[in-house]
Amino acid sequence: MAKGHRSQIKRERNERKDTRPSAKLSYARMSVQKACFVLDAIRGKDVETALGILTYNPRYASGVIKKLLESAVANAENNNGLSRENLYVAECYANKAPTMKRIQPRAQGRAYRIEKRTSHLTVVLDER
Repeated sequence: MAKGHRSQIKRERNERKDTRPSAKLSYARMSVQKACFVLDAIRGKDVETALGILTYNPRYASGVIKKLLESAVANAENNNGLSRENLYVAECYANKAPTMKRIQPRAQGRAYRIEKRTSHLTVVLDER
């Protein structure tokens, strides 16, 4: 059972809310493992270095994550008034999203299941 009035609970929850600029992409059509290869490469790097890494990375996930990083930078500049030079990738992670189940016909009337995995991507920036 919650303690306190509903408005008091909301007020306390908003005080603990993370105010760092971020961007989220839900239901990205890639598996968490494949996204994490690219996310691990940019974690902790400054924004310009991370964009350079993503530009020349041959993986499919790098193009999607590059757009997400650019969105997070735009959020930082427009909403929080931060300068682009001082920003770095504080957190970036991929969480599992719903999996689409599809069927592949096989020999002798059998059917194999194909799982098309999706993920939720998050990039959080911070100022040095």
